[in-house]
Amino acid sequence: MTLQHVSLEVSPRDVPAELEFWRLLGFTPVEPPGPLGERSAWIQRGGTQIHLMFDETPVVPPNGHAAVVADDFDAAVAALRGAGHEVEERGRHWGAARAFTRTPAGHRVEVMAAPPA
Repeated sequence: MTLQHVSLEVSPRDVPAELEFWRLLGFTPVEPPGPLGERSAWIQRGGTQIHLMFDETPVVPPNGHAAVVADDFDAAVAALRGAGHEVEERGRHWGAARAFTRTPAGHRVEVMAAPPA
């Protein structure tokens, strides 16, 4: 099995900034099918999608997070910082670099150089 997508609630006004954030991590917009485009924006990298679900009062978990493996960790962190996002590097529990940041809508994201082995 493969995790195909995750859905994150975002205010419609945050969608452009969210799309730009995820673009920094290699995600590109894809067209949601049918009427789903009226209530969400989708982005994709490889076979993984993130569905940004429009909600006027989005729920943003304080500690729950999405994690992505960066093709080039150092470049991804530099791109995020260059765009003004705070990035906090964390311990290398499995020997690979990793860091946490937040999207413009406040969702927590872990960026990893490699997944746990």
